[in-house]
Amino acid sequence: SFYEELLSHGVLKPLTAPVEGMVVKEGSCNYVAPQGISSVVKYYLKQSAGADVFYEQHVTHICLRDGKWEVSRKMGPPEQFDIVILTMPVPQILQLQGDIVNIINKSQKQQLESVSYSSRYALGLFYEAGTRIDVPWAAQYITDNPCIRFISIDNKKRNIESPEIGPSVVVHTTVTFGSEHLDSDPAEVQQLILSQLERIVPSLPKPDSIKCHKWRYSQVTKAVPNCLGRMILHTQPLLICGGDGFTRSNFDGCIDSAMSLAEAVKSHL
Repeated sequence: SFYEELLSHGVLKPLTAPVEGMVVKEGSCNYVAPQGISSVVKYYLKQSAGADVFYEQHVTHICLRDGKWEVSRKMGPPEQFDIVILTMPVPQILQLQGDIVNIINKSQKQQLESVSYSSRYALGLFYEAGTRIDVPWAAQYITDNPCIRFISIDNKKRNIESPEIGPSVVVHTTVTFGSEHLDSDPAEVQQLILSQLERIVPSLPKPDSIKCHKWRYSQVTKAVPNCLGRMILHTQPLLICGGDGFTRSNFDGCIDSAMSLAEAVKSHL
């Protein structure tokens, strides 16, 4: 039903562009978000009947104060909440300070510490409108390069090629490269990726701008076992965590955890 709804509103479309080297599992369907994956999140926020959303809030402490959760952040005063739901990567939950440190019991801590993630770099190359990128594919999985795992001509993959919009290329590194260069100088990493990219796609024109992004927690390689997509840390007031670290790193995994979290919050209200 989630897919049907997103497809009917044009937030998702079936992937029709040619992707070389993709492993297709029998019975599975692949989709693309023409306006980018953030459009899926924006769609659901719009459905939330007026939820106030605040971005760039770096949470540092969670403490119990008079039967409520007091949440502190890097900038601005602390705020109090009746219910707190944490969906950040599991290692970041374990980095939080305050009463939460003692609220997470020993067995929960062991389960949370067992979660692991792969790390990657993503490189974005942006071009002026009208630039031609002459390759026969929209995206390609690379199997024989120590640095690059995936290249996508993003507007082509999303099927939104237009003379007004400049094309963009997205490159994902291999897991091994990501872990080996996790704390390297970003400028150095960018240069390494670009030199490998030139070998794989020598015809690529010079981009207008480049953005290199370190993805420390890319995909879950080992999730919290047997937890039904959520973990309740405290019941009165409710403190609960979920996300792909409690299921698996794909859209289905995120939905499973979201449904599980919603069920727990609903039965608590």
